[in-house]
Amino acid sequence: MRKRYSATFKAKVVQELMREEKPLAVIAAEYGVHPNMLRQWKRTAIEGLPRLFEDQGKAAAVVKAEHEREMEELYTEIGKLSTRLTWLKKKSGFDHQ
Repeated sequence: MRKRYSATFKAKVVQELMREEKPLAVIAAEYGVHPNMLRQWKRTAIEGLPRLFEDQGKAAAVVKAEHEREMEELYTEIGKLSTRLTWLKKKSGFDHQ
């Protein structure tokens, strides 16, 4: 059966690899992971770094667009409620205050 590692574990090991304070073989022995697997994780991490920054920009744009849409809906609702309130005041006679 193949051993599975969590993303957190992989990230921790790759961070240690990136520091280059210890040889790959030492890190592999410490964590009980084959050196070839560590090379693959490191390559995957390095190739994925640009996407992390792209995704942040996209995520911020999505959040901003959602916020603007919600604000527009809220202002629309405020306008409707203000109109209803004005109408109710006129109908009830409370607008003469």
